[in-house]
Amino acid sequence: MKQNKASLISIASYVPEKILSNFDLEKMVQTTDEWILRRTGIKERRIASDDENTSDLGTKAAIKAIQRANLTPKDIDAIIVATLSPDYFTMPSTACKIASNLGLKNITAFDISAACSGFIYLLELAKSLVESGAKKNVLIIGAEKISSIIDYTDRSICVLFGDGAGAGVVSLDENFPIIDVHTASDGEFGDLLMTQRSQKSSICSALSMQMKGNEVFKVAVNTLSNDVIEILSKNHISHSEIDLFIPHQANLRIIKAVQEKLNFSDEQCMLTVHKYGNTSAASIPMAMNDAYEEGRLKKGSLILLDAFGGGFTWGSALLKFGG
Repeated sequence: MKQNKASLISIASYVPEKILSNFDLEKMVQTTDEWILRRTGIKERRIASDDENTSDLGTKAAIKAIQRANLTPKDIDAIIVATLSPDYFTMPSTACKIASNLGLKNITAFDISAACSGFIYLLELAKSLVESGAKKNVLIIGAEKISSIIDYTDRSICVLFGDGAGAGVVSLDENFPIIDVHTASDGEFGDLLMTQRSQKSSICSALSMQMKGNEVFKVAVNTLSNDVIEILSKNHISHSEIDLFIPHQANLRIIKAVQEKLNFSDEQCMLTVHKYGNTSAASIPMAMNDAYEEGRLKKGSLILLDAFGGGFTWGSALLKFGG
């Protein structure tokens, strides 16, 4: 009996036009291009305009992802968005806004909050929905306007993050399956990386990101490495069989430390952190899209995704790309 297998059948992204370089940041806070590059590997990042919302970024990536899947918006029966910078505080969801932008009504649409691991979580959700028969074509989107929650007087934070969106469609295709997805969390470390809510009376007035970088770095490297070892071992796949390793693009030092521990070559590893910075839930699909447009990600490529984010949350995914 043939088993239903979900597949990621397309990938796409959108990045805002405005580029914020390290040299621009030198004029805003006490920092230097040399320091940022040495500590993070980031040269520049994209910043959404004042009139661009997270849902706008996600919509533009979504339209391209639907087209690349050879579908129309009306073929989509669920939209799930991962974001830590939604248009609204709690409602309406960014997914509902994107559904409206696409002209869709009467479909399932909701957001999740898993920080930088968001796209891995989306893959697990979409895989379950499609393989159970509950949905046929699930649009998954990681979209962030992190500039809207960044304090640009805090040099330890503002140099790291950028804006953007990535999207994909998950449908049935047993020839190019999402082989396995692993997600996990540990709330004990929540205060090391968070968006702090401030209060005026009983009304939420502002959000700002706070991070204890050194502590996050140590936990991230070990957790990411162990998670990859576990998912490869579980599925009896060697690191040498992986065509493309696409880690969350948070910091070049973290990526290189994980790459070295796992013995992945430079040719296997996808890097975009230098030109986009950390775009949280959008990071992995944006990197996948760049690999696709560069010809490195092809139909049937065996890819490994790996992410770690605030919460703490983390996850990894093994799949054969079906695009």
